[in-house]
Amino acid sequence: MLTKGELTGVELREIRQSALGTADPLGVAAGLAEAVDAGRLADRDDAGFALLVAAEIAESRSKLDAALKYVERAVEAYAGRDASEAGAARALRARILFRGGREDEAIAELEALRPLLGSQADAPAYISAALAAGGRHQVAEEWLTEAVRVALAERAADGEKAAEPRNPEDAGVLFFLLQQRHRVRHIIGRQHDAHDNLAERLESRLAVAGAAAGAEAADDLLFWPQAEFARLVEQWPELTEAYGATWDEHRARLERAMVRAAGGTLLEGKVDGLAAFAAKNDGTPADAKTRAGYADRLAAGAGHIAWPPERNGACWCGSGNKYKKCCLPRSRG
Repeated sequence: MLTKGELTGVELREIRQSALGTADPLGVAAGLAEAVDAGRLADRDDAGFALLVAAEIAESRSKLDAALKYVERAVEAYAGRDASEAGAARALRARILFRGGREDEAIAELEALRPLLGSQADAPAYISAALAAGGRHQVAEEWLTEAVRVALAERAADGEKAAEPRNPEDAGVLFFLLQQRHRVRHIIGRQHDAHDNLAERLESRLAVAGAAAGAEAADDLLFWPQAEFARLVEQWPELTEAYGATWDEHRARLERAMVRAAGGTLLEGKVDGLAAFAAKNDGTPADAKTRAGYADRLAAGAGHIAWPPERNGACWCGSGNKYKKCCLPRSRG
């Protein structure tokens, strides 16, 4: 059972991971709904997430009426907030409707979500998963193919973009569309086509970029918290070229770098630490080799920041905001 105190976002994520292993998972689901009703969430914006977890638990135990009740409340809680989170909740509702034999309602729900395929990175996965629950793999393949066609046509119409994406970052949402379409076509035994080949090329480039990022100087992974960043650029203004002119630009650079590397850890830098390292090694912070040496020393110790955090978790930058509302959008800038 849940505690009677306030539930934090961290606790909600832990419950999501462990609830099915408890003696009474349905009691946990009911407890989550009760916590929402009683205002026992540390962050009221977590109401949708708490109800979504309750719905997932109930669905896993084939309590479809309860699951539908919870997910409909989750959809309502997400309304007007985060489009991707709301879409995921509605896709779960469609999945539950499929399982309850209400196929027409499920398809109608997913048809309404279909436009998100071209604008939300998460949408290809949750929409195709919902269609799969209803045995509609072929429909998923058709929808994803059309979304890929539209995305490529838009690229072709944009004179500033190459017809074929250079890498996953350049592809943006198209990368996730191609990946999911490739998976669905593999499930239903389709022969490779040009889009499948493009998906594999981009995935290969992502792997190469990740390996290259691991081989680059650790200086590229140095993160300067806001107060440290202000001190850094005040003391050595020339370092704005290496780390960004503003803290927002600094965070955006790192977020995009971590996307290219497909995950890893960041190293938290300190101005005093960099200055001391430079003095001890007869170097200067303006020298990339000195900064790389300082970063290598950090890499061998503590102070690592794992990336990426949970969408609903605290952002890696230490702002106190949720990742989905802080640095996650910076990767798309």
